[in-house]
Amino acid sequence: MTPALHSYRFGPRRPPQILALHGLTGHGLRWKTLAAQHLPEFSMLAPDLIGHGHSSWAAPWTLEANAEALAELLDQDADGPVVVVAHSFGGAVALRLAAVRPDLVAALVLLDPAVGLDGAWTREIADAMLASPDYPDRAEARDEKVNGSWGEVDDAELERDLDEHLIALPNGRVGWRIGIPAMMSYWSELARPISLPSQGTPTTVVRATRTNPPYVSEELVSALRTRLGADFTLVDLDCDHMVPHARPAETAELIRSMVG
Repeated sequence: MTPALHSYRFGPRRPPQILALHGLTGHGLRWKTLAAQHLPEFSMLAPDLIGHGHSSWAAPWTLEANAEALAELLDQDADGPVVVVAHSFGGAVALRLAAVRPDLVAALVLLDPAVGLDGAWTREIADAMLASPDYPDRAEARDEKVNGSWGEVDDAELERDLDEHLIALPNGRVGWRIGIPAMMSYWSELARPISLPSQGTPTTVVRATRTNPPYVSEELVSALRTRLGADFTLVDLDCDHMVPHARPAETAELIRSMVG
């Protein structure tokens, strides 16, 4: 049985026009500000992916499992193909969905997607997460974000994320509302070969130029350009990895052009 997805809905009460997918260790509520302040005219569906937030944390923890769960969600709720907006790990899920269910995907907007990453690098990140999966208190969790890729994000947005996503753990510490075993599996998933959408799928990739090392590889850009031709667009934004939160106005314009 496909694990169930908990979802948030933003915008007008009608079938979704946009499916928004968060990154690894994230959650669907992160799209609320972008939807409410920058894209209020569009209906948006924003699920917690498997192993995240209030969705099922049950295995399997794979790109295929997430794509299958999203397809079931869209089959139930959408009345046609939607624009899929995806950040980081969500980009890998979005590409898999577009590959296996092209009938559900009208277009892709991939925000600094983490796809086809170097396996040695993902092992280092997974090792670090496994060695230190939680924090003594909220202040340390906040400091890690501020001193990392969240440094450009508005303070109020960061506090809202902490309010929603940081939970007390049985060991007396605090951590994100995620399943750590799922995260370990997903770091491996991000080192898999790249899934490509069907020809004719309009696709925009946003490359965050301050992400170091970069998530958007030349291999991904070349593969999409070869497959899609004029339907592929690469946009460079001068920001770190948290593109939809650091550059919400620019992100919204890219999405609006696809939905419109």
